[in-house]
Amino acid sequence: MTMLADNAREQMIEQQVRAWHVLDSNVLETLRIVPREAYVPPNYRALANADLEIPLPGGQHMLRPSIVGRLLSALQLTGNERVLEVGTGSGFVTACLRVAARSVLSLEIVPELADMARSNLGTQHVRDVQVIGADALTHPLTDRFDAIAVTASMPRYDNRFQDALAVGGRLFVVVGDAPAMDARLIRRVAEDAWTVESLFETVIDPLAHAQRPVEFVF
Repeated sequence: MTMLADNAREQMIEQQVRAWHVLDSNVLETLRIVPREAYVPPNYRALANADLEIPLPGGQHMLRPSIVGRLLSALQLTGNERVLEVGTGSGFVTACLRVAARSVLSLEIVPELADMARSNLGTQHVRDVQVIGADALTHPLTDRFDAIAVTASMPRYDNRFQDALAVGGRLFVVVGDAPAMDARLIRRVAEDAWTVESLFETVIDPLAHAQRPVEFVF
């Protein structure tokens, strides 16, 4: 069974993730190391190594592996970073971030998902990861982080997470509404300056309680 899963994961990486412009060898190795099937709900395990969103409790979904690859590529983690993750889900992205960085603090608003992620991460012996059950939009961010990964979209962007970056830090976030959301990389280049780079278009679940743009009424 393990050999079959390894083969399926390698096929996914080579034929689907790499094909979506994920070429960083460290990122591809991270996706090899972290077994996605260990973080997928049992009734969807047969789809673990397909480049698909997987349904999770609370109406949420696991990100497609190709999106995870693009997220990791954008953050350019070197192994020394303290990372904040917004939206733990089942813990798969959390585990990938931990392979690539020094430590991860992850915030998850859905209690069932926070418990699932803790269980999955514990079973896989992932260390230096803390999962907190909290609304990331109200939880106090008193520390600075070297990298921040927001795994759900923000229909209306605000500065909350970019303000939590250390100087030199990177933020991956998806902004907008379906059918075309903008994945962005934001860098804090000085105490009072940030740069914004548009990466690609995608569609992912919105962040719970996120503000939405004002709708015009005619």
